[in-house]
Amino acid sequence: MAADARGAPGRQSTKFLLLYALANAGGVAAYLPLLTLLLPSKIAAVAGGAHVQWLSAATLAGAVSASLANIGFGWASDLKGSRRTWVALGLALTLASYALLHAAATLATIVGAVILYQAALNMMLSPLAAWAADTVPDDQKGVLGGLLAVGHPIGALAGVLMTLPFVRGQGAQLALLCAIIAGLTLPLLLSAAPPKAQVQPNAPAPAQRNMRRIDLSMLWIARLLVQIAGSVLFAFLLYYFQSLPGRPASEADVARLSGITLAAAMPLALLLGRASDRLGARRPFLFGTAVAMSLGLTVMGLRPGFGAAVAGYALFGCSLAIYLSLHSVYAMQLLPSPHRRGRDLGLFNLTNTLPALLSPLLAVALAPTYGFEGLMIALALLVATAALLILVIRSDSKTP
Repeated sequence: MAADARGAPGRQSTKFLLLYALANAGGVAAYLPLLTLLLPSKIAAVAGGAHVQWLSAATLAGAVSASLANIGFGWASDLKGSRRTWVALGLALTLASYALLHAAATLATIVGAVILYQAALNMMLSPLAAWAADTVPDDQKGVLGGLLAVGHPIGALAGVLMTLPFVRGQGAQLALLCAIIAGLTLPLLLSAAPPKAQVQPNAPAPAQRNMRRIDLSMLWIARLLVQIAGSVLFAFLLYYFQSLPGRPASEADVARLSGITLAAAMPLALLLGRASDRLGARRPFLFGTAVAMSLGLTVMGLRPGFGAAVAGYALFGCSLAIYLSLHSVYAMQLLPSPHRRGRDLGLFNLTNTLPALLSPLLAVALAPTYGFEGLMIALALLVATAALLILVIRSDSKTP
C-alpha cells in the first residue's frame, strides 16, 4: 500500500482537502478544454469534410486507452510506490503529451497522440482518486465530494482563458493550459505529507465483502445510467433548445445556462455533502438528486416553452453535479478491499468512459423516430431506474 495511505487515527486537515480539490480540478482542466475545444479544432483543420468521422475515431480510441490505463495504473499504484509518486509521474507525462498533440500533423498521428495522452492523463487521475480513498475518513468524504464539484467549473474556466483574444495559436493555448494544470496540481504534490487520518478497512468480513460487492454493482450500474443520460443530453442540448417554439437559442445561451447551473451546484454540493457527513448516510441524497434529475428530464420531454425547458435543464444539471460528487465518495466507502482501491476505482471509472460508446447508439435509435420529446422521456426513465437501484443498496456510512 502507498506510504501516503497509512497513519494514526484522526481527521483529515482542511488544507489537504482544499489542495486535493484543486488537484482534482487540475485533472479536469487537463481534459475538458482539450477534448471539447482544441482537439475538434485541430482535427477539423486537417480532416476537412471528414472531421466528424475522425473526431469520433479519436474519441473512441482515446476512451479505450483511458479505460485500460485507469485500471492498470490504479492497480500499479496499489502494488508499488506511493500515490504521490504516480500522480507526479502522470502529471509530467500528461504535460509532455501536449507537445506530441501539438506536433501531430496527420490524422493518424493525431489519433496516436490522443491514445498516448489518455494513457498519461489516467496515470495521474487514477492514483489521485485512490489517494483520497486512502486518506480521507468516511465522515469527511461528503465535504470532499462537495469540494470536488468545483472541478468542472474550473475546467470550463480554463477553456475560456485559452480562447481569449491575446492567446493566439494552438501552441500558446496548449502552453497556457499546461501552466494552469501544473498550477492547480503541484501545490498538493509539493505540500508536506498530510496528517494521517485512519481510514477504516473496507468490510473485512467475507459476508460484508460480498454484500458490498453486490452494492457496488448496483452503484456502478446506477452511475452508468446517469452518465449515459448526461452524455446524450449534453450532446444534443443545443439542438434541443433550437427545436423549441419561440425564440431560437444560440450557442451563447446554452453556454451561459450551463455555466450558471454549474455555479449554482457548487455550494449546494458542499452543503449536502456536509449534511450527508452529519447524517452518516449518502443514499437519501443520491436518491433525491436522481429523482430530481428524472423530473427535470420529464419537464424537458413535455416540449414546454423556453422558460420551462430552462428550468427543467437547470434542475437536471444542478442535480447531476451534486449526484456525481456524492456518488464518487460513496463508492470510495464501499470498496471491498483496502489493498486494491486503485484497481477498483479504475473499474468504476468505466462508468465515465463507456457512455462515450453507448450514448450515440441510444440517440440514433430514439431521436429520429420519437424526436427530442421521446428521447428526453427515455432518459428520464434511465435516471429513474438509477434512483430505484440506489434504494436496493444496503450499505451506507453507518455500516460497520
